[in-house]
Amino acid sequence: MERQAYAHLELDTDPGVQLILSVAVNGPTVSESLTAVSDGTELEIRETLDEHGTRLHLVDSPGGRVVVDYRVEVHGALPGADWSELNEIRYLRPSRYCESDTLGPTARSQFSGLAGADLLAAVSTWVRGELSYQPQFTSPTDGAVRTLLMRSGVCRDYAHLVVALLRALDVPARLVSVYAPGLYPMDFHAVAEAYVDGAWQIVDATGLAPRRSMMRIATGRDAADTAFLTTRRGFATLVSMEVLCVVDELPADDVAELVRLA
Repeated sequence: MERQAYAHLELDTDPGVQLILSVAVNGPTVSESLTAVSDGTELEIRETLDEHGTRLHLVDSPGGRVVVDYRVEVHGALPGADWSELNEIRYLRPSRYCESDTLGPTARSQFSGLAGADLLAAVSTWVRGELSYQPQFTSPTDGAVRTLLMRSGVCRDYAHLVVALLRALDVPARLVSVYAPGLYPMDFHAVAEAYVDGAWQIVDATGLAPRRSMMRIATGRDAADTAFLTTRRGFATLVSMEVLCVVDELPADDVAELVRLA
């Protein structure tokens, strides 16, 4: 499988603000470039890893317009996600946008007796049926409970609800941001990842792109850990954004199958 991705961001920034970018693929690549340019000058970019293993890139802006461009090419499979006892503890706990403690009764009444691939397929199908994809009726601070009450949202909201329901059923689950070939309209995409049958498996209740061609960017408890851009010591306004990702051949996708990010 050959995959390529491109992200272009234009930002108006305060002087001295630090941009924290989460746009890079997590894993080995054939070729990769990341640049940040302000007034014709290329800015220094420093890479660090967060506690979830996500690659973060830090850029100190002098102020004004900053243009960020990222390109990557991947041939073959990316490495599978790791597992540890700490993962089980971390990804079973309720978090800011995944209120699994509140949704416990709902999860148990809807999915009692299911496990493994059957459970993941049932949760994905149920969430897709309960929600309507409506960007105009969601907010960046909505959590899984509000999403279920409103019966609408975007990919982040679908993933939060899936994660919360699975955690309520003692299945470790987390949020992953990805490049998703086949997605329309093209954008950064969010999916859930659940630890089932000894591996992390993708659950995408939106059904908007085939899971097998997705590429991991960021991993975390919920959207608070996986935003493509955050700032400190000031503010930045996103002026424009373009995301593009392609694969040599789009694979088929069956909600009943277990699929890993690779």
